[in-house]
Amino acid sequence: MPSNKQQNRLVFLSVPESLRGQVESMAHGDFSINPDIPLPVEIPEGEEKLNLEELSWEMIVSGMLVVIAEGRENSEWINYYRHFVLTVRPSIMGELSEAAILKARSGDFDLALEILDSLRGLFPSSPAVLLNRALVMEERASALERRDEAAAAAAFEAAEAAYTTALALNPPFPDTFFNAGFFYLGRKDFRRAKEYFSLYVTVSEDREKTERAGSIIKDIERSGLEDESFTEAYTLIQQGNEEAGMRNIRDFIEKRPSVWNGWFVLGWALRRLGRWEDGAAAFAKAVELGGSSSDTRNELAICLMESGDLQGARRELESALRDDPENIKIISNLGVLALKNGNAGEAAAFFRTVLELDPHDPIANNFLQN
Repeated sequence: MPSNKQQNRLVFLSVPESLRGQVESMAHGDFSINPDIPLPVEIPEGEEKLNLEELSWEMIVSGMLVVIAEGRENSEWINYYRHFVLTVRPSIMGELSEAAILKARSGDFDLALEILDSLRGLFPSSPAVLLNRALVMEERASALERRDEAAAAAAFEAAEAAYTTALALNPPFPDTFFNAGFFYLGRKDFRRAKEYFSLYVTVSEDREKTERAGSIIKDIERSGLEDESFTEAYTLIQQGNEEAGMRNIRDFIEKRPSVWNGWFVLGWALRRLGRWEDGAAAFAKAVELGGSSSDTRNELAICLMESGDLQGARRELESALRDDPENIKIISNLGVLALKNGNAGEAAAFFRTVLELDPHDPIANNFLQN
């Protein structure tokens, strides 16, 4: 598997006579061995030098993928290595895509992205590779939100740049529009979410996903979420300017008092300011108006917990967990709540569950290591 090695992890060898025949027997199309171009071989981890007796296809392919991903050598060599890899590993697209997805699911986002960078080198214009890269970067940013707010903001910017690269392909790849719509939906940028969902419905042939995108577009339009006051409020609060953000979101609420999203953003600003009771009232209003998502109930629970209503907080967290049973924020908050109730054993159980989903979670690690 490719990894980001230093130059001294690669050895360039002449093509062994024994391998020439093997490659030529597998060759197809216009590929042929060029003995003038050396083979890059990656020295196995933990070894200081290459043992030629243990030379394998995996080591050669791994070395070529490193060179391709980093664009280290001249274009003639890279094109040759690309053809070489596709000749000896014709199923590599599926193999590495699956490996990247598995690494991302286990939280090893750096390795997942290294694998996808290798695939991008092999298939520079593949829409599926570019989209998978954007999705992994988005997932990494989401995982960082609880650990490091500044790092998460930078990671979301990187994910947005990855989507921009994928969206620039011509002809367009419908699934990129669809997933970009959800990316901006999560960022509360409803104008851009609507833009990409609208583009999706014009090019997609997937009836079920087209209907889903159309439904989201109607919800955005019906709720007036493209309103500039809403977008500016969210951006200001995200940047740490809660007071200015609250002024904007109150303008939105005054125009659309029955739209739950406005009350949610107001509650978010109040919660960040430590105004727990006011925040709880805003989140409760959002739930009353139909915004009873796990995120809303989790935010409401935090405000209730901090204002002393531990029973109410547990009720909201348990309701949220039923809707989203693997949500780390909710499980972690149940652990915090258990601590506030003096139940260290129950808290430990919740935090152990958190670490099963995210081994790097700072709150769970801090509790269980002390």
